[in-house]
Amino acid sequence: MITGLVDRYGRVGFAALASLLWAVPMAAWAGSFDLSPMDKTAYPWIAFAIGLVMLAVWIVILTRLGRIRVTARPHRFDLARMTGSERRWSLGLAAFAVGLIAWLNAAATVDWGPLISAVGAGQTGPIVFALALFLFLVVMVAGVWVTWRRSKQAFRKRADEGR
Repeated sequence: MITGLVDRYGRVGFAALASLLWAVPMAAWAGSFDLSPMDKTAYPWIAFAIGLVMLAVWIVILTRLGRIRVTARPHRFDLARMTGSERRWSLGLAAFAVGLIAWLNAAATVDWGPLISAVGAGQTGPIVFALALFLFLVVMVAGVWVTWRRSKQAFRKRADEGR
């Protein structure tokens, strides 16, 4: 299974995909840690322990990644063969994706009640703040969409050239 995924995505792509093994439990830990003082049902240290165990598993997988054979064909995230354009668009994609994930993480852990009631009361500051939050979300989603398409086009161009 791992060999097939490495062959499909390349070593760097597989490492990025495999990083979800520890990143997701750590994000759950961060979210539950924020909520733990309010609702006494969240157990942040369990998510933290799971994240640490999965981090160890991820490190073991990465140390063995160099031994897996990969077919010689263009891979999407082959850093050594990427063109400058492809690197720039992939970096932009990563930046917008991180911004979107940060917005979603903040939205999941914030009590929206005070902002909603202030906007409902017609207060100018909270309305401007809510619009700025919405605009940030729109920019992040649009940025992910545009940079994904451009990154994909740059990869296809490199793959067609046979680099």
